[in-house]
Order: sequence, then structure tokens, then C-alpha cells
Amino acid sequence: MNKAQLVEAIALETNQSKVEIRKTVDALIEVINHSLREEDRITLSGLGSFSVQHHAERMGRNPRTGAPVPIPAHRSIKFRPLIELD
Repeated sequence: MNKAQLVEAIALETNQSKVEIRKTVDALIEVINHSLREEDRITLSGLGSFSVQHHAERMGRNPRTGAPVPIPAHRSIKFRPLIELD
């Protein structure tokens, strides 16, 4: 499901216009992005939690030549579901 399909599904479920729902979804994404930039943890009850995971600098290998390649330190988003799908 992409963003447009999500907006349409929510609009059908709530009987609201797609324009209103799109603004709400955009605001939700912006708030989540801002919170993750500040390295806050976000927990959505019934869905899961988002957090920032730090990865230290390390050495990797070029698969073609086998030469060592430095991989710089970086951050990534981690999602942990709160429920299991049956």
C-alpha cells in the first residue's frame, strides 16, 4: 500500500475528504520525521515503535576485489512491531 492508497482507505473508513486525510497523513509523517531527527522514540499503540539505531564505523569488503572498504558511521530507523500478525 502506498501513501495515496492509505489516504483513500482512511477517507473511505472515516467518511472524510481525501484532502483532509492527506493533510493529516502528511502532518503525521512530518511529526514522526522531526521526532526521529531529535532521536526520540515513537510508540503507536497497537502498531509498533520507531527508534533511531546507531551503527559504528566498520570495515567491509568489496565483493569484486576483496579489498577492504571503510563503511562510515550512520544512523538508521528501526521499527519494532507490537503485535504479531496471524
